Amino acid sequence: MNRRHARSARERAPTRGQNLYPALMHRLCWTAALTLLACDPGPAPVAKPTTAPAQVATPAMPTAKPAPVYTPSGKTSNLKSDEDARIFPVIARRDGDRWKLRLHAWVYEPEEGSLGRGAAIEGLRAALDLPEEASESDIFRARARAFLVDNESNKTLVVRIGAAEHTLTTTGSNGHSETDLELDAAGLQPDAAGWVAIDVIAPTGDSRQFGGAALLLTDTGTSVISDVDDTIKISEVRDKKKLLARTFLREFEAVPGMAAAYRRWAGAGRTFHYVSASPWQLFDALGEFVKTADYPRGSMHLKQFRVKDSSFFSLFEDPQAYKRPILQELISRAPGRRFVLIGDSGEMDPEAYGAAFREFPTQVAAIYIRDVSGEPREAPRYATAFADVPADRWTIFTDPAVLPATLP
Repeated sequence: MNRRHARSARERAPTRGQNLYPALMHRLCWTAALTLLACDPGPAPVAKPTTAPAQVATPAMPTAKPAPVYTPSGKTSNLKSDEDARIFPVIARRDGDRWKLRLHAWVYEPEEGSLGRGAAIEGLRAALDLPEEASESDIFRARARAFLVDNESNKTLVVRIGAAEHTLTTTGSNGHSETDLELDAAGLQPDAAGWVAIDVIAPTGDSRQFGGAALLLTDTGTSVISDVDDTIKISEVRDKKKLLARTFLREFEAVPGMAAAYRRWAGAGRTFHYVSASPWQLFDALGEFVKTADYPRGSMHLKQFRVKDSSFFSLFEDPQAYKRPILQELISRAPGRRFVLIGDSGEMDPEAYGAAFREFPTQVAAIYIRDVSGEPREAPRYATAFADVPADRWTIFTDPAVLPATLP
């Protein structure tokens, strides 16, 4: 290469500094661009650069207000070691930032070690006109146990619900108490189905656990009010002898197909309330039946009953007078909800449900009656019971498979 060509080549060849300059500028441009992107509130770019973006401080996201911490007050229930307590499942309704509910409790002494227990069981068997061998039946003895307890009056329970404690009304002569409570919504942590636990605070040194639960019922939605006997459980209420046997001598039997229908509705967010003229003494047995038969969990509304007074003779009386006030309370206290009423023709469900529709026509969305009496839809009874109820609002069925897959 001659001298001229060599100089020309040197002029075209960049120096070391000239080699680094474009690369440095390229890197600075990338850094500036990435910094702008990091500060840009718009959507993030789809392609990620190979160079890590500059770390830019991000404003802290607002955090949820922590639930209040439960701090024991030291108060305890005045239960004795031989006394038991029950907290029955109830519903709570929202009122601003508070939940209101009426808590139902029962305190009693089981009397399992009483010397007169055998005689009491025999007396109950005779009063119910059950066969003599019933006294030796494990099922009868278990069901009879709750009817033979000693109800405890002047008992005051202290319960914990969420982060707060509440002192309940003192029990009456029947061992029961009902207390209207208001709960701070911020202190509650319900489960996925909307239930919150209620725990009885036992006396110091008493390790037993008693409690129940409350369902936080939303302002809107659909509730299913369901009868129990011959609607979800075969009871044969039209035959007193069979009714007694199915209540006290046999395991409870589910109506085929009803649990499947109820589970479909529960899966779609429907809430359940079980209303029965059965006494509270059967609560444990009925609660176990609902669970074992795979019916959805729900609030339970039963009847007050005492063997020791005249209410004993009303055990199997017509339940309409009892059910109608319960229906009125459930529906009237939730004006934003719709209700589906399900019962059977064996007792007075058509009459009670027809009256409920006439009182709450915008809330009662549908009525379903399981036929156990063999009466056709055109029967005079139904014409009277469902007077002024649109024909498409009430259905008589025998096979639960015809019940709709979804509810309003």
